[in-house]
Amino acid sequence: MKKRVFFILAAFLAMADAFAGNFLDYGNYTVTDTYTGLTWQKTEGGAMAWKSAISYCEGLGLAGKFDWRLPDKKELVSIVNYDKNNPAIDTVYFPNVNSSNYWSSTTYASSTSLAWHVYFRNGNTYYNDKSLYFHVRCVRGGQ
Repeated sequence: MKKRVFFILAAFLAMADAFAGNFLDYGNYTVTDTYTGLTWQKTEGGAMAWKSAISYCEGLGLAGKFDWRLPDKKELVSIVNYDKNNPAIDTVYFPNVNSSNYWSSTTYASSTSLAWHVYFRNGNTYYNDKSLYFHVRCVRGGQ
């Protein structure tokens, strides 16, 4: 009976880890989510308008890699931790996060002048004018 309970508990914890993200910090200013396969910029690139955010990520050379990009909405939401608030992210792996808006590369379907962003105070998503200055965290891999 004890083995069976242990197995069920271990399986449950493994599932919880998969949904919460499993981060690895390689000590080179990147964090990899082993569940999604995405590698994230550990620190942020500052606040800028949407077009500048895309250019910043495309020009980023970090950890010997040059294929960085601005994450799409789904990718950016994948690092939200809804069990946390202000900021809604794992601050062990992403320290000094602003509890603010972060751009995604996803344009709002009804208007090309708007793009989606994640508000890391609570993890909610919104869309807003691309000329506004929001924070940027680049990603590589996936897609």
